Amino acid sequence: MAFRDHLSHSESVAKEVSLVHEIWELSSSHSHPNLLFENVKEVPGQRISVNMLTRDRLCEAIGIEPEIYIDTLAWAMKNPATPEIVSPQDAPVFDNMQDEVDLTSIPIPYHWPQDRGRYMSASVIIAEVNGQRNMSFHRQYLRDKSHLVVRLVPRHLRTMVDQARERGHEVNIAIVNAPDPVVLLAGAMSFDEPIDELTIAAALHEKLYSKSLQLVELPNGIQVPADAEYAMWGRITLDDDDEGPYVDITGTVDDVRQEPVIEVDGVLHRHDPIFHALIPGEAEHKTLMGLPRSPTIKEAVAQVVDCIDVHMTEGGCGWLAAVVKIRKTSEEDGRKAIEAALAGHRSMKMVTIVDEDIDITNPVRVEWAMVTRWQPDRDTHIFSNQKGSSLDPSRYEDGLTSKVGFDATIHHSDNPEGYMSVQ
Repeated sequence: MAFRDHLSHSESVAKEVSLVHEIWELSSSHSHPNLLFENVKEVPGQRISVNMLTRDRLCEAIGIEPEIYIDTLAWAMKNPATPEIVSPQDAPVFDNMQDEVDLTSIPIPYHWPQDRGRYMSASVIIAEVNGQRNMSFHRQYLRDKSHLVVRLVPRHLRTMVDQARERGHEVNIAIVNAPDPVVLLAGAMSFDEPIDELTIAAALHEKLYSKSLQLVELPNGIQVPADAEYAMWGRITLDDDDEGPYVDITGTVDDVRQEPVIEVDGVLHRHDPIFHALIPGEAEHKTLMGLPRSPTIKEAVAQVVDCIDVHMTEGGCGWLAAVVKIRKTSEEDGRKAIEAALAGHRSMKMVTIVDEDIDITNPVRVEWAMVTRWQPDRDTHIFSNQKGSSLDPSRYEDGLTSKVGFDATIHHSDNPEGYMSVQ
């Protein structure tokens, strides 16, 4: 199913809106509904979708329960599949090609007033170097008609680019906006070892959609999802430029840095394209960041205790905090789960462990478990001098942080009947 096939429940906004702050303002004022803006002032004829991929909407669209979805993601990581290659004639993204590259004609929003300017935040970058392919999210500042400045965090694409630059080489890439949600989830995954995320997306396609993931080759040799709304091809050059400030997932302003410049050589899009705009720091951002981390946390915890479910919390920005539900069989299970969870997602700063009777998506129930089952001096585990996340503005100057785990499970050595809820 293409990106646009998941928009049947979108709320259409017919009035004219501006790319400058107004998309962000309307999304925030409406409590983050799935909106489809039909009339964009600066680029008539093109549309913008926001807030489609929240956790509940995503699972509802695909027709799967959140707990099962986490296990499905974990399955796909272990069972990659080969995508199907189609010709440009069979690829909707090839419906239209710009005669001359003009990125300003794409409805790329200027979100928060604190941002540097217009940003693509929901687009994925696909790169291939020496047979190794990578697909990942990296925000891109619109510098001018044919250039972007991309924030490359120190993961696989950054390594690929640094190694190519050492040899004096540019890196051929594609930028894809609004492929289907399964591709976006795969692109949000991160692994310790190099893995082709498009093969993970292909496995999810076959399991959830009962069809192959179709790719098409761009003029620079990079393959992209054939039914994406937009696809651009170009190069990560040898030049750097200012990137930031930018309001990131924590709702705080990220720094200005020197980051690589992308030169775009061509732009494709479907008929009546729909641009996917991700509002930084809002629910969709947290879903795409956090949901793909849940399977790796669950797998790590399941190696030491019986793990039922994992939820990356909204207050934790979908990245820095989680609640983990376990089936406890020994007094040490809480601490074991804490240590395993933090190892399973090294950017995480805080984890809370609860019993199987707690709804981990409900912060009220989690807090209830804390106040009725957790003793601060016995059940709080602090770990100092840990590697911190670059998204945490409170981390120390050397990049280190402390981390904490709360064991909010029943201690059977006490009086377990006294802990049970009658609600």
